[in-house]
Amino acid sequence: MPDLFDKVLRFHELDAFKAAGLYPYFRAIRASEGNEVEIDGRRLVMAGSNNYLGLTHDARVKAAAIHAVEEFGSGCTGSRFLNGTLELHVELERRLSAWTKRGAAITFSTGFQTNLGIISCLVGREDVVFSDRDNHACIVDGCRLSFGEFVKFRHNDMSDLQRRLAASPADKGKLIVVDGCYSMCADLAPLDQICELADRYGARVLVDEAHSFGVFGANGRGACEHFGVEERVDLVMGTFSKSFASLGGFAAGRADVIAYIQHHARSLIFSASIAPASAAAALAALDVIEREPERRERVLAIAQRVRDTLRADGFPVLGEISPIIPLVIGERVRVFRFWKRLFERGVFTNPVTAPAVPQGMDLIRMSFMSTHTEAQVDFVIEQVRETVAEFADELPWYQGSVAG
Repeated sequence: MPDLFDKVLRFHELDAFKAAGLYPYFRAIRASEGNEVEIDGRRLVMAGSNNYLGLTHDARVKAAAIHAVEEFGSGCTGSRFLNGTLELHVELERRLSAWTKRGAAITFSTGFQTNLGIISCLVGREDVVFSDRDNHACIVDGCRLSFGEFVKFRHNDMSDLQRRLAASPADKGKLIVVDGCYSMCADLAPLDQICELADRYGARVLVDEAHSFGVFGANGRGACEHFGVEERVDLVMGTFSKSFASLGGFAAGRADVIAYIQHHARSLIFSASIAPASAAAALAALDVIEREPERRERVLAIAQRVRDTLRADGFPVLGEISPIIPLVIGERVRVFRFWKRLFERGVFTNPVTAPAVPQGMDLIRMSFMSTHTEAQVDFVIEQVRETVAEFADELPWYQGSVAG
């Protein structure tokens, strides 16, 4: 008789990596200063965090979180519907709706739950959701949990999206969902073209701004502001675990749409609200985002310097303007070995393998923050160069020596 745990007993694919000392995940950080961390008694430059504006260690953000704990305690111990709504949540939602220039906003316990809740409650049996194939897992799971038809289109391929929109019955409700900035390959969705197709085929648009809020746009309002389409996008969502230096997520849009989500999204209704410290930290981070544009200017300048330098060396770096720098290595075992050598050299990065990226496009994902010093950036560049040279015989794109 089959046993539910048979699959568990067959799960051995990581054993060889662990035996070889190449398993890269769940590394425990003992201490952190934001741009540097301590792991196993060693200090490393943190070049693998989504803390793009460096606010997790900002004194104002930490003070706000501490004050919230002293005033409200460590947790809310209930859902927003019951005892879990604090004045902090209401103020945060008011500020977010004003900042995003939308009628209302609602906070969720995590960014993952935000997309899960929005999509699954809005897309019904008579609706179709169109999702980019490179969308984040929370978007995919939200589409799967909805009762509507789930249609995928090729990544950033507007011809494929148009073909699929045209094939969908005119009497169906339609939602197009994309990431504003894709977290692994660091490219942006062509939101201007997507909005044109949405207008033509009567579709609504949801943009996941998790990796673009606080970073893109003149005011940090993300990819929608960057492309000048804020008024044409129906819904945006964001997370507090990146530029907002906290934990949680939110959706912003028309007041009536947000009210519907508020009363129908199961991931909101049946989850405890975000902790007081998280809400207060996000509020303090929003203050900084609004008042200190030099932070996003600096992180983008740092990333551009790294991108330009590595490309000048002939390295296959993906993306254009994001703080994320993906370096294609091309094979899972090799990317784990490459990651380990960078780790040993004092640089913390993230190895990314299929299915998070296409097969054969395994990569090292670096990401930078505004608080990195020039010396730290130079150190990361030099360690990447030396590691590439060490792997020269295994990298078909390597062309020989690089600048010192």
